[in-house]
Amino acid sequence: MSDSCCGNTLDVGALEARQRRVLVIVLVINVATFVMMIAAAVYSGSSSVLSGGLDNFGDALTYALSLAVVGASHRAKARVALLKGMLILGAAIAVAVQILWRLDHPGVPIFEAIGLAALINLAANAVCLRLLTPHRGGDVNMASAWECSRNDIFEGFAVLAAAFAVWLFGAGWPDLVIAVALLLMFLRSAWRVLRNAWAELRAGSEA
Repeated sequence: MSDSCCGNTLDVGALEARQRRVLVIVLVINVATFVMMIAAAVYSGSSSVLSGGLDNFGDALTYALSLAVVGASHRAKARVALLKGMLILGAAIAVAVQILWRLDHPGVPIFEAIGLAALINLAANAVCLRLLTPHRGGDVNMASAWECSRNDIFEGFAVLAAAFAVWLFGAGWPDLVIAVALLLMFLRSAWRVLRNAWAELRAGSEA
């Protein structure tokens, strides 16, 4: 009996150690890509790249929060997941503001800078998703982190599409169209994370 309990304790401890290691790696990657994407957005004048940069910043905060509650109670993890949902929603609001600003200040972004930034960001996000995928079914904490990383893959392809369309049409409107698509994706993701976190909180309070 005691051997079994000890084995379970070691298994949980090893799992939490693996989760922490993965979260540290993806946190560092997202901080680096955030800096790169913001610099690329300023240089290129791209709303879609700025959207990606803001998303990376939100993800970095998300992974930091996830790291802080590894091994915590389900209720604590649900509360942090609720905060993550609010961060995603905040990124969506920031994207909406940027889109409105660009509509009032039209221009053609530099498609070469958009494409290069998108390729680097997509490669980094693919690494993050691969690292997080084995942990996505663990709990609401890791599931919400995986949700953010999956969004990043869609975002990467979307920004690449924006670069191609800007080059093809020689206009700035494709960049805005992609930014609007990313805005809708952020809103959907925020809804899913907030809904799951709220369900966990309610289940914990009723237990």
